[in-house]
Amino acid sequence: MDIRVEVIAEASQELVDAFGRLLPQLSSTAKPLDRAALDRMVACDANTVLVARTPDAIVGTLTLVLVPLPAGVRGRVEDVVVDSAARGRGVAGLLIQEALRLAREAGARTVDLTSRPDRAAANRLYERLGFQPRQSTVYRFPLDA
Repeated sequence: MDIRVEVIAEASQELVDAFGRLLPQLSSTAKPLDRAALDRMVACDANTVLVARTPDAIVGTLTLVLVPLPAGVRGRVEDVVVDSAARGRGVAGLLIQEALRLAREAGARTVDLTSRPDRAAANRLYERLGFQPRQSTVYRFPLDA
């Protein structure tokens, strides 16, 4: 499979359609993104939106968030999703490797990500790529409740 990873510079209808297809495969509760929401996401200085593309379609996406903090620049990988028809072909690995390259280039000290325990294949991939589980408790306060 011919796969190319690229940074999205601006939102397009193709990107809206791709997120419409991919996001439900990641989260059953995520609201669909319209062009304005994708424009805000892509235009945000902290975000780098990556897509994995075959000659025919966008088959995966990842958002790298880089934040300058008192302890140094920190990276965070968010919303990694690969189309179910393209899974097992190295798409997520290519997205993660490009995100790590960009984070290093930006001077990030670390890159974090979270993954649900039931996503066994994803967790194996992250560990194979060098991510290490942390002894930490993640807290969430739901603002949209």
